[in-house]
Amino acid sequence: MKPLKRRTRRSLLVIHVSVSVSWLGLTAGLLTLGITAFATGDPVTAQAATRAMKIFGDWLVVPVALAALISGLILSLGTPWGLARHRWVWTKFWLTLATTGLSIFLLRPAINEAAERGGVDISLVVAPSVATAAYLLMTAISVLKPWGPTRRGRRLRVSTRSVKAVDERSLRRTA
Repeated sequence: MKPLKRRTRRSLLVIHVSVSVSWLGLTAGLLTLGITAFATGDPVTAQAATRAMKIFGDWLVVPVALAALISGLILSLGTPWGLARHRWVWTKFWLTLATTGLSIFLLRPAINEAAERGGVDISLVVAPSVATAAYLLMTAISVLKPWGPTRRGRRLRVSTRSVKAVDERSLRRTA
């Protein structure tokens, strides 16, 4: 993919960080509502919490998850970080892909089922807990950028260096 222009890259980075933080906040909200619905002895409170979870699930989970995945994918492909050049980017991609799939295909149906029942079981406390931990891990990975380049990244780095060395030698005067 052609490298993104500076302005486009920075705008997309703001979008990606904003959406990712929103996803973390959304999941923390779902966790809070799930704990409330699970732990309360009041059926009215449990029903209100599950109805609120359903609103979040119906209107926010899918667009926020897909926006985080797509913006991260475009950023990785349009910057020198690349998608498969560094282990931290590769790890974040797979974690984001997995959590997006789980959010869409498992969490939303579980929320809808709980809303119909008017209460939740422990799964709607565990799922947002695991998701929140995964998003915090992805945030830490983004900030710390641990691990080195992938095998592909090392190969690309070596080939780039050799091309630069040839270019520098061709610029030297010979006589």
